Amino acid sequence: MLADEPATSCYLPEHRAFLRWLAADSEAGLKAAAAAVLADPATEWEECGTWVSDGPAILMDSAEAGSDLGIEYPDGGMPAQAPVPLPAGHWRVRATHTKADEENRVGLVQLLPTES
Repeated sequence: MLADEPATSCYLPEHRAFLRWLAADSEAGLKAAAAAVLADPATEWEECGTWVSDGPAILMDSAEAGSDLGIEYPDGGMPAQAPVPLPAGHWRVRATHTKADEENRVGLVQLLPTES
């Protein structure tokens, strides 16, 4: 998981999905809830356009400038980042924010290959 408040996020490579922790008691419970939402054909998704990727990307805090990644802060430490092992291609982007169960609320953005 990357960041902390207001909402930690991570990339789930097995689902090509970004997961945002909206409400959960544990990371394990959150990931299980996300898997259930991703597998449920009744999940309502919002279509968000397309993304053209030239290969692997980096998940980072939106408050950071991309040019600052890998550069130590003046008072020590490094900007948080996480790899996104994505092959080059054209991706359809869809998103959902949903209550998975009584304890878990997830935000998901999934990348699906576009038809060639």
